[in-house]
Amino acid sequence: MLNKQKKRFLIVMSFLFLSGIHLKTAAVENKAPIVIQEQGSFSVGGVVIHTQGTYKTDIPLKSDGQTLHGDHAYVNYQIPVKANKNPLVFLHGAGQSAQTWETTPDGREGFNNIFLRRGFGIYLVDQPRRGRAGRGTIAGTIPNTTDDQFWFDTFRIGEYPKYFENVQFAKGEKALENFFRQMTPNTAAYDEGVISDAMAALFEKIGNGVLITHSQGGGPGWWTAIKNSNVKGIIAYEPGSGFVFPEGEVPEPLQTISPFGALSANEIPMEDFMKLTKIPIVIYYGDNIADAPSKEWTKDHWRVRYEMAKLWAEAVNRHGGDVKVVHLPEIGIKGNTHFPFSDLNNIEVANEMSRWLKEKRLDK
Repeated sequence: MLNKQKKRFLIVMSFLFLSGIHLKTAAVENKAPIVIQEQGSFSVGGVVIHTQGTYKTDIPLKSDGQTLHGDHAYVNYQIPVKANKNPLVFLHGAGQSAQTWETTPDGREGFNNIFLRRGFGIYLVDQPRRGRAGRGTIAGTIPNTTDDQFWFDTFRIGEYPKYFENVQFAKGEKALENFFRQMTPNTAAYDEGVISDAMAALFEKIGNGVLITHSQGGGPGWWTAIKNSNVKGIIAYEPGSGFVFPEGEVPEPLQTISPFGALSANEIPMEDFMKLTKIPIVIYYGDNIADAPSKEWTKDHWRVRYEMAKLWAEAVNRHGGDVKVVHLPEIGIKGNTHFPFSDLNNIEVANEMSRWLKEKRLDK
């Protein structure tokens, strides 16, 4: 016979089930409140362009002598009470905005809340010419290409419409709908220099911090650290391009059957490259990446990126740096897509990131 405590538990569980309240949601609601000391948003970096002449109020739409402010980043921030010394600055990847860090396709907490709860100040960035920083200083066009399924494949969720076996992406029509709707276009050409200029200006404004990048954000991330020594560490999730090597040490392009073509690296002055040897850097890659040339382009596409990351780490370390490339399944964190920080096991992924921050003494 069940005792009173067990009976009470079963009654509560039955109520939650009949009310349509999932246990996962209830668990989130029962978490301790996040106490925020300061929050807000601002624009940072960017340039101003001018047209010659004198502005005339009576013909405003046709008048010269005006300005355009553009190519800045948009930053939303929250600082918890008794925050750690080093805040975390998050830069998204291709086709994304700061939303990628805020939540998950199935509505769980993203890295924003997870690391606020762990005592870090959080700065979420919309890069120049994207999202809430959409105004650029050059003209651009926004295509209306139907390509959701292409990105499903590219981001290693599966081979549409099939999901990879044991993939950690939240399956279901609603989650996939939300995932597709977080995609957002460039309003003008992607420019690594423009992005890293704005990011360097952000670190100039806030001081020391740790930079977390994703995918296409990896390249601007390296340049941000080169341009501003306030970057005290970099955590890069699946960088896909923008790897920089010193003069004379650039590897040959890595061949792949990916529709994106061969992956090439960039050459930079040794003086710039050496700045990357002064800070700890960790790079994470998820599952379903080929370990040899493959006819499955989605897996082969990421094979060369993972290989380039290892070549890059070897180059930095050869010059006295501290770079580690981590293949998550090799440390027991399995099934991750190109978005490990929003997959179903994102708490495990966050725990690994916290472990690295502690190891490098960047968590205080």
